[in-house]
Amino acid sequence: MSAGRLLVNSGTFAAVTAHGDVHGTRGTATDGLFVRDARHLSRWLLTAGGAAPVPLTLLTSSGDGCVLTPAGTRDRPPAYTVFRRQAVAEGALTEHLRLVSNSGEPTVVELELHVDADFADQFELRADHRAYGKTGARRTAHDTPDGVAFHYRRGETWSSRTTVTAAPPPHRTRPADGEGDGDGDGDEGGTARVLTWRFALPAHGTADLRLTALAVPHGTREPSPPGSPDTVRKRLEADTGEFVGARPRPRDLTPWEELARACEQGLADLARLRVPTSGPGGEALRVPAAGVPWFLGLFGRDSLLTSLFALPYRPALAADTLLALAAVQGTRNDPARLEQPGRIVHEVRHGELAHFRQVPYGRYYGSVDATPLFLVLLEAHAAATGDPGLAARLEPQARAAVEWMFRDGGLGGNGYLRYTSDAAGGGLVNQNWKDSADAIRFSDGARAEGALAVCEVQGYAYDALVRTARLARTVWDDPRWAGRLEEAAADLRDRFRRDFWMPEHAFPALALDGEDRRVDTLASDAGHLLWSGVLAPEEELAVGRRLLRPDFFSGFGIRTLAAGQVPYHPLSYHLGSIWPHDNAVIVLGLARSGLAEQARTVAHGLVRAAAGHGWRLPEVMAGYGRDEHPDPVPYPHSSSPQAWAAATPLALLTALREPRGASGVPRR
Repeated sequence: MSAGRLLVNSGTFAAVTAHGDVHGTRGTATDGLFVRDARHLSRWLLTAGGAAPVPLTLLTSSGDGCVLTPAGTRDRPPAYTVFRRQAVAEGALTEHLRLVSNSGEPTVVELELHVDADFADQFELRADHRAYGKTGARRTAHDTPDGVAFHYRRGETWSSRTTVTAAPPPHRTRPADGEGDGDGDGDEGGTARVLTWRFALPAHGTADLRLTALAVPHGTREPSPPGSPDTVRKRLEADTGEFVGARPRPRDLTPWEELARACEQGLADLARLRVPTSGPGGEALRVPAAGVPWFLGLFGRDSLLTSLFALPYRPALAADTLLALAAVQGTRNDPARLEQPGRIVHEVRHGELAHFRQVPYGRYYGSVDATPLFLVLLEAHAAATGDPGLAARLEPQARAAVEWMFRDGGLGGNGYLRYTSDAAGGGLVNQNWKDSADAIRFSDGARAEGALAVCEVQGYAYDALVRTARLARTVWDDPRWAGRLEEAAADLRDRFRRDFWMPEHAFPALALDGEDRRVDTLASDAGHLLWSGVLAPEEELAVGRRLLRPDFFSGFGIRTLAAGQVPYHPLSYHLGSIWPHDNAVIVLGLARSGLAEQARTVAHGLVRAAAGHGWRLPEVMAGYGRDEHPDPVPYPHSSSPQAWAAATPLALLTALREPRGASGVPRR
């Protein structure tokens, strides 16, 4: 989505134009009001005097408002001005229109609001040209005394609605031109309505119009009325301010002003990206969603790494993430969604297509790394907080996760954590963090095939075994199991260095393919191995220094793929772009390995990039270097705000404050 503004709050977001409208677009510029993976407003167009008003100012990112007028000239200035304010709350959009007469004579103002709700699933709206059948689906619209109610039903098992109310009520409600038959009901494609008001403004007088759209996704209750945009904004600002201003405050921990500003922006974004969910006992939680617009929900890998980055500063994120993931940990074998006992979920969706299993992502387990990262975060939380209570509570889930790594993950029998493509099931081809279909390639450009063992995942597994052994000794009182885990970790470390290390490059292979051939591409994944501690000290130094050479380091960050190789493409998703979170893991690893100068160099590049994006790091940037363009070049489909990018400055702060052991992993 590339709408003018994104308004985000409590798992709800609105993508609107710079002056607050919604046109019902699709593809990369999709707009609307979205709740639980569905679009609950697909049209929200304001006209004044029969025409779109002219914006004098544009909507701010917080929804504080914009200023609109009808068209005018120098000699005939606009007779009135519309001050428009919007905000989103959980399940709701609220809007306040204040009309101000600019004239010394009475003025009549006619406002119209074109509204519709198509209830489209997010997967329908993405620009991948897929179509999904919806047998038995029906949309209707019903006029109400103070607005309109939109309903969507599909068969007997799915229903959603959106209600639009206005104060004062509209003077007239009619079907949009060419849609519906005027009887108050519409069928597919005919539900759009036009609400009309006539305001008689006295000389220099004012009038107010308040609008509320309440979304009720399938299986949920109608949300409470949110109040005015000002009320919502004040609540949101208080909630965000409490999160950002809590101690420790990054500004108190570094003299580097630019890094402090990036940290504060990151914390503000993380506050608004928190979404409500529940834990194993039904307790209410707030976890960092992956990002907007497409990923406003619980994602295993994203939420875990985000929480790890933020752990020294906001440990509650880690606790809620661990509990939320424990609540949806795999319990059975379900090949349709890759569920296996003990496996940590990749993503959780609530939309219609997931409900009817037309996409596998309702509760999808296609992630090879979320399970070891769950174990890493569990031990890191206990170490950082000094409180083993959560680790004690989640011992059964931790044991199940370890069992999955050895049984189904592939680690048993001197193996590695591996995955195979789920494309045939409609899922992911690649199931590591570089999850685009073409991400794992040989240096000649050929795609790696078969059961893939990607390098960084083996590092995560090693770290998970070491950390879980520590919990077994210190929290669970099981030294025998701890010893077995330590032996398995040592064996994995020895095998990894034998099978992945490429002496001709002094660098590890990106992966082993299904025939155990080394995928010889030079990729940023190797930097994650510095963080996990699976390499020998001399190997860490070689890798860390190699990552700072110009083909990897652009001046803004380390590319996902070193330039000059056949697969390299600076505008690809994972074959040459620059990901802040990827760099954050690498910087933590550089610091842990004693490469403080290299860590500072990359951190300065990322902070420079943050400054070029208003202190908000995007999900991903194009791979062009400073020698090609003085400012970071945006990646065209980047999510922003995005959780692990928002948490990246916090990871940089940790690495620069604690040059050794910054990741929580001692040198081994």
